[in-house]
Amino acid sequence: MTDANERIARDYGAIDILINPHTEHEYADRTLDEGFFDKVRFPVEDRKGVPIPELVRRLDSGNIEAALLVAAKNGDLRMKGSSHWPIERIAEYCSVAPDRLFGLAGADASRISESLRDIERAVTEFGFVGVHLLPHWFGEAPDHAKFYPFYAKCVELDVPIMMQVGHCLDYQRDRVLPSVGRPITLDRIAIDFPELRLIGIHVGWPWTEEMIAVAYKHENVYIAGDAYAPKYWPKEFVHFADRWRPEKALWGSDWPAVDPVRSVREVEELGMSEKSQRMFLRDNAIKLFKLEKRLRSASTPARFGGDAA
Repeated sequence: MTDANERIARDYGAIDILINPHTEHEYADRTLDEGFFDKVRFPVEDRKGVPIPELVRRLDSGNIEAALLVAAKNGDLRMKGSSHWPIERIAEYCSVAPDRLFGLAGADASRISESLRDIERAVTEFGFVGVHLLPHWFGEAPDHAKFYPFYAKCVELDVPIMMQVGHCLDYQRDRVLPSVGRPITLDRIAIDFPELRLIGIHVGWPWTEEMIAVAYKHENVYIAGDAYAPKYWPKEFVHFADRWRPEKALWGSDWPAVDPVRSVREVEELGMSEKSQRMFLRDNAIKLFKLEKRLRSASTPARFGGDAA
C-alpha cells in the first residue's frame, strides 16, 4: 500500500464501489484459499486480516474518500466452502467511519425469503446503499428465476444491485465455480425491470464488449471497472468510460483482488479527460448510490474540493 505521506494530487476523493472486508473474521471464514491470494499477489503480511481502521487509513493514503463494503453471500451454507458475512458485522464496520463506509447487502439465493428480509433490514435499519449478487456461487446465470425476487426487492427499496459478470476465478482449488455470468443475460433483466439500477461488475471480461452493448442499450444498466488492475483493462472499456458513455461507468477495486490505492493511481494514468475521470472515480457513484448528503465532504467540502456531486 502507498504510504500516507504520498498522497495523490487530486482535488476530490474517489469512491470505491466494491470492497470485500478482509479482517480476521473474514479470514477465519476461509472462502479464499492461499492459491487465490497467490494469484492476485495479495501481500503475505495482510492475509490473516486487515482491521477496518487500518483499511480506512490506507484509503486515506490514496485520497479515496469512501468505499462500499460487501456483506457477501458466498454460496449455500449447506455446501462446504461457502461463507456468509452478516449484515450486522458489516454495519459495525461501517460505524467506524459512517460518513466514509457504506454497506452492500448480499443476496442469498439458497434461502430467498429469509434473504429478502435480511436485505430490507440492511437498507431500512442499517442504511445500506445497495445489494450485491454473486451468481456463480449459486450456479445459475443472472437471469435465472431464483434471482428475480431480489431484483423486485431492489426496485421496491429504490437501491441498485451489482453483480459479477464475466469469467469466474477459482477461489478454492477444491471447489471450482462455473462462469455463469454472461453479460447478455442482463439484457432480459433490464427489460423486465426497467426501473432497476443494475451494475455489471468485474468489467465483464472476457465478454467486455457484450457488457458495453447492454449498458449502452439500457438506461439503467452500468458497468464497473474492478477486480482487474486498470492497466490491464480492455481498451474498449476505457474508451466507453472516457469518450462514449462516461456517465455509465464506475470505479471499484474489489479488494483484496486489487489494491484500491494502486487501482486509482492506474486509472489516473489511463489518459482519460478530467471530466470523465471525475465522473468515473466519484460523481457517478454518488448519484447512483444516493450518497450526496452522507459523505464526509458533504459537511466539509473544502477537504475534497467543491460539491460532492
